[in-house]
Amino acid sequence: MAGGDRRVLLICTRPGDGRLAALRDSLALDDSADILLPGMALPDPRGYDAVVLDGPQDRLDPAEVARLEAFVAAGGTLLAIGAAPGDAQHPVAGLLGARSDGERPWAEVFGKNAAPTSQLLHRVEPEFALCDTFAPLRPLNGEARVLLHVTWALRDEPVALERRCGEGRVVVSALGNSPEALQAPALRTLLRRALRQRNGARPERTLGIGIVGFGPYSGMGRLHATAAREVDGLRLAAVCDRSPERLAAAARELPEVARYASIKALVRDPAVDVAIVATPPATHATLALELLRAGKHVVCEKPLCLTVAEADALIAAAEQSEVALTVHQNRRWDPDYLAIRRAVDQGLLGELFNVETFVGGFDHPCRLWHSDVAASGGAIYDWGSHFLDWTLLLLPGLPELVMANTHKRLWHDVTNADQVRVRLLWDDGREAEFLHSDLAAIRKPKFYLQGTAGTLAGSYRSLVSERVQPGLGYIREEAHFAEAPAELTLARYESGYGIVESRLPLAPAPRFAFHRNLADHLLLGEPLAVTAESVRRVIAVLEAAHRSAAQGGRPVRLDALAPARA
Repeated sequence: MAGGDRRVLLICTRPGDGRLAALRDSLALDDSADILLPGMALPDPRGYDAVVLDGPQDRLDPAEVARLEAFVAAGGTLLAIGAAPGDAQHPVAGLLGARSDGERPWAEVFGKNAAPTSQLLHRVEPEFALCDTFAPLRPLNGEARVLLHVTWALRDEPVALERRCGEGRVVVSALGNSPEALQAPALRTLLRRALRQRNGARPERTLGIGIVGFGPYSGMGRLHATAAREVDGLRLAAVCDRSPERLAAAARELPEVARYASIKALVRDPAVDVAIVATPPATHATLALELLRAGKHVVCEKPLCLTVAEADALIAAAEQSEVALTVHQNRRWDPDYLAIRRAVDQGLLGELFNVETFVGGFDHPCRLWHSDVAASGGAIYDWGSHFLDWTLLLLPGLPELVMANTHKRLWHDVTNADQVRVRLLWDDGREAEFLHSDLAAIRKPKFYLQGTAGTLAGSYRSLVSERVQPGLGYIREEAHFAEAPAELTLARYESGYGIVESRLPLAPAPRFAFHRNLADHLLLGEPLAVTAESVRRVIAVLEAAHRSAAQGGRPVRLDALAPARA
């Protein structure tokens, strides 16, 4: 099955070399999908919502093709991957409305979104790279709509088409012949949507966004406002803040949006579909719960809340109101983390068993809410909500024990600890450490990962802008040290040779990826990239670390603190 309750039949003529597994993953097929392999008889397609043709379909006889044509005409979806024949007279060519035109050799190619207004390609990048072989498509009539092009020898070659047929739809892709291509995010999105969406879907509406918290407590409110204005499918509808001064600032910056001084006023606005909580962490649970119970979809800044009990109450409220709850874990899309994730997934480190992360320096902490226990929940909840989220994504499963130690030695005018060290231990021996320090004159690596095949280190670097401005002379501006992506070095051991080092390039960081996924989820039914359940694990570790620190570093068992939800 591929999303919702759609029944899927996969007809695969090239099942070898892990092809079936790659298709299942790319198309999000679960065990309920039926697989038809060479030599097996075609079942009645009327028992399915979607049929996938993977690879050449020479074995389909005219009668079977006619049954598939009737299936589509009656409202079914047909998705073909590398299945278009070269002969325009072939029955399958008539079914697909396209033939192929000579296979191109394997190469890195660049797909171009040729139909950004199509629901199949909403919020998909204008251009994306992938490695594949392909045979350009040649439509057999004027009814097919080109979805994707590939530039080959200075020509835009059609590689994905959509054709309406009666009450149903045929989507044909010449791409997706290699496992690498099936993992390309843009192509995967197209293929999944082709299976999930029904023909004749209503035009996509626009989601009204209401931002709770628009002041100096968090610049995130302004980031969300920018995203709501730039991401297709979102619209900034309202801001809410208790401060008259901040509401006045919102009126100057955003005169077209509604402004409210209370949550109760915001929830009465029918134009607000999604409320984004961008207030200090200690307020998140109360505000988010009120919004969820009022029937609003909720995006919460990290951390979602301060305790597992609060997280469970929020998740239960979202389920009861049948609305979405997600967390703006924006650093899941940081280019250095994405590069690390790729290296780990490709096995470049072997079996990962130790993850160490660090943030800090030797400087006076900020004097806003980040450094106040009453507002932030404590130093563990500040950067820890990012770094421990990364750690738990890299090391699956909950750790068995959590231990934390803190120091308060120098910065006595703020209430957060000067330094906090959190250690995690898994029952299989894996371990992790997070260190946040305002007493570290020499910074440790941002990332230090050990695996059975290599070690990866990520070093902080300065982000400095220098210029000479007429009338002022030399100006030097330095951004916060944590904003620049780390420089990544991978060292691998090769038997009989020694250590081989390489510099890992940063991964491309998609713009407003979180907000695009939010729109895709609420408007098109696609999975959330950041689920509340995945963040619940982070909250469990943060709460356990907070308790351990209060007990002088005594280990806290996570299974006792955060039993699995039923």
